[in-house]
Amino acid sequence: MNFIEHKLIKPNSIEIREYQTNLANDVKNQNCLIVLPTGLGKTTIALQVIVDYMQNGTGGVLFLAPTRVLVNQHYEFLKENLLIADIGIVTGEDLLSKRKKKWMNSVVCATPEITKNDFARNMVSPNQFALVVFDEAHRTVGDYAYSIIAEYFQNTDTRILAMTATLPSEKEKAKEIVTRLRIKNLIERSDESPDVKPYIQKTETEWVRVDLTKEMKAIQMCIKLALEERYKELRKNGLRLSDNKSLSQLLNARQYVLTQNRRSAKPLFTAIRITYALNIFEAHGITPFLKFCDRTKEKKGAGIKDLFETDPNFTRAISLAKNQQSNGLEHPKIDRLVDILHDVESKVLIFSSYRDSVNVIHQKLLGMNISAEILIGKSGETGLKQKKQIETVQRFRDGVTKALIATRVGEEGLDISEVNLVIFYDNVPSSIRFIQRKGRTGRKDKGRLIVLIAKNTIDETYYFIGKRKIESAKNMGDKMIKHLGKDEKVLDDFF
Repeated sequence: MNFIEHKLIKPNSIEIREYQTNLANDVKNQNCLIVLPTGLGKTTIALQVIVDYMQNGTGGVLFLAPTRVLVNQHYEFLKENLLIADIGIVTGEDLLSKRKKKWMNSVVCATPEITKNDFARNMVSPNQFALVVFDEAHRTVGDYAYSIIAEYFQNTDTRILAMTATLPSEKEKAKEIVTRLRIKNLIERSDESPDVKPYIQKTETEWVRVDLTKEMKAIQMCIKLALEERYKELRKNGLRLSDNKSLSQLLNARQYVLTQNRRSAKPLFTAIRITYALNIFEAHGITPFLKFCDRTKEKKGAGIKDLFETDPNFTRAISLAKNQQSNGLEHPKIDRLVDILHDVESKVLIFSSYRDSVNVIHQKLLGMNISAEILIGKSGETGLKQKKQIETVQRFRDGVTKALIATRVGEEGLDISEVNLVIFYDNVPSSIRFIQRKGRTGRKDKGRLIVLIAKNTIDETYYFIGKRKIESAKNMGDKMIKHLGKDEKVLDDFF
């Protein structure tokens, strides 16, 4: 094995990979977006670009990542491999007085929200950075902090390196990313690229379908009947709604209803709440559904009292769910998960989008005497602070914990190389999130991905949406590469 030789990189620490070196060289001359599958060393590419800038003494480096756990991971990687003393880490857990000093380091790893705020406070000047790295750059859309940070560098010579495992499937978002970050070149590698293929481990994907129990189907029917009543009322009021009863069409109708059809506000917002409840019930089960209902019942809003006190269908759904909870029923996915884990001795990473569901799975695994922990964000009373998140991930890396059950905070960039089994407890209608979740396995050895799907539920809907978006995302890179080098007018015409 040959290693990179550079006076600012620790000797015998970074293996030479030709595709990484080539990508790093391409970035040095223009703002670039690198699209590279998970596990192929985007951080190593960033390191090679960083040492080039540090060697030339053109200014400092800002390395951004969306979560504190990921920022800490990048910080530890640079401390281990970069022969520079002044490397800092800045997150929201640092006091103002401490942050001011940390911003003076030559290389700073930071979360975007705190960076945006400290730029606005003039605590740190964007002018001190010659290079800014946007990790998980697909987030540079809307009002996310990356978008605001990018504005500070609009009229500067600061070089931008953006990195992601996949582009969005939506062309509007793809254009927004390249425009906001002033990207001049997009370089993409896939699992099939000849120069990366030797480093790719195959991941086998298995779709495991389960049937809802007859008791759950009865609850499901009650919730659907409650929803149908609201749709009838909305259509009677003149709203054109399709029969697929998707959450997105209800959310898209909000502005129209609030400005031009106020009489539909109560049935619309009730329909939205019922749809959320149905989706949670179908994908996650009894306890998450009941907890969602408890939280919603405590809020103030149009139709809440009617829904929980007088609606015959919805109140019956809650009553039936409570009866089944007392009988120990959760979701057939739990039983299938137990079957899968009985035959597994290696570490396993389980993803669920919903925190209540994470807790249910956690308790089940502990009851099986499986050493399991949860990885969730910091918000709320039960959230995990940065230090706890980092410690949890480290115990999983070290093999102290066999199973890690994670929400979205575990999807992006976590380097846990020995995980050969990833389980999706729920499906996600997002190509980016699917690819990121999948990328947590198959890093050093052959990987295995199991996706649990409840038949005739939102799981199946999300499966087809996700499949379509993954195909769109694959094609997006090729389209953008062809047009990115042309003038803005051509790019606008393309989109």
